Amino acid sequence: MDTLIITGGTLDRRHFNKLAAIGLAGIFPRRQDRFNFFSDQNLEVDSRRLNRRMNQLARFGANSAGGIDRVAFSDANIEALDWISGLLVESGFTPSIDFAGNMIAHKPGSEPHRSPIMLGSHVDSVPGGGNYDGQVGSMGALEVATTLADAGHTTRHPLEIAVFTNEEAGKTGSRALAGELEEFELDIPTASGFTIGEGLRRLGGNPDRLDEVRRREGSVEAFLELHIEQGGVLYEDEIDVGVVEGIVGIMRWDVIVDGKTNHAGTTPMDRRADAMVAAARFVDLVYTTARGMPGRQVATVGRLEAEPGAPNVIPGRVTMTLEIRDLSMEGIEKVYDEIGQSVGRIEEQTETQFAFERFYTSRAAPTEPRIREIIENSAQSLGLSSRRMPSGAGHDAQSIALFAPVGMIFVPSVDGISHAPEEFTEPQDITNGVNVLLRTLLEIDRAGT
Repeated sequence: MDTLIITGGTLDRRHFNKLAAIGLAGIFPRRQDRFNFFSDQNLEVDSRRLNRRMNQLARFGANSAGGIDRVAFSDANIEALDWISGLLVESGFTPSIDFAGNMIAHKPGSEPHRSPIMLGSHVDSVPGGGNYDGQVGSMGALEVATTLADAGHTTRHPLEIAVFTNEEAGKTGSRALAGELEEFELDIPTASGFTIGEGLRRLGGNPDRLDEVRRREGSVEAFLELHIEQGGVLYEDEIDVGVVEGIVGIMRWDVIVDGKTNHAGTTPMDRRADAMVAAARFVDLVYTTARGMPGRQVATVGRLEAEPGAPNVIPGRVTMTLEIRDLSMEGIEKVYDEIGQSVGRIEEQTETQFAFERFYTSRAAPTEPRIREIIENSAQSLGLSSRRMPSGAGHDAQSIALFAPVGMIFVPSVDGISHAPEEFTEPQDITNGVNVLLRTLLEIDRAGT
């Protein structure tokens, strides 16, 4: 029978429902013939240790707003990796930095011929970010490693704990493992002040040898990533765990609009080729196109710069970004084509010219159906509610899905806030997610995917 220990604090309605479910499970035993966990032991993680480590991690790159500036390749990023590495060594893992800057720690299994099971996420943040995006998954994987070590439990499969590099600005580390990183990306500047190539060297990687980190299909038994939802669905609907069905694909373009620079006071309105006017119409086109099409696609113009950028000069050039996300790459292409069909009209109306340069692609990735089932059953065994859902944000798991079966577990984000200092997930929700991660790992280790 399960035991629930409450050490203080308040119990909201969602957690009360969980308590009730556990109580009923004690009265009416679960059907063991449907899903049988842990014939030898029934492990659970140490909630206090887990959340204490979350607080310790938050010190690296902490800012005055209560969030973090632990951007990839920064000193704070390096210090956090060193700290995590030491804790993994204590749990019997051997950590190292690969050529793509990923910290990957290895631990042998009792049947070393088997492919490893990989867990992990990232610890880099956006500038002015919060303390939960990526960090819940990384600390969750560490807590699973520590729990197994404390119990003296050796898995059949070797284990790998991964902390991927530069997730927030392009999933550099995980895409390198999938062979998806393109050479031109190494010259892209990052918020740290270093280019991606320079940043990889700072971490101990080597951008000249990225081909050597590529994983072949079948080289990993399964990859599991725990993450905050970064939306409000689970929190608002009082659901404990999200079972991710798939991760959206993402494509990004630089969009360049060329008009004619001229004097803002002496050029009549009907004789202008104003690149800013064309850009404004394009922004509206992107919004109305994505909103008017059936499906769950989204499209965004997130950055816009006018040249020469003076108040008394008609802009002769505007450079902006276009990002489209959808659960299928075909859906992204459909939105892009629909937008492209109307750009000619804007060019004709404004006497401007548009050019599109793609600079980023992250493929859509469905999760493994068998792993979804295991996650759901793991949640049920803990008396937790769950719901299947898509991920509108990109994650390292979608890169790993190109060579291994993947599963993703979401936990609630309070008020759906993310990428901000106000980002927050309740300690109990973090503990719930890590216990689901642990049970999912052990079932995959027992029965495979």
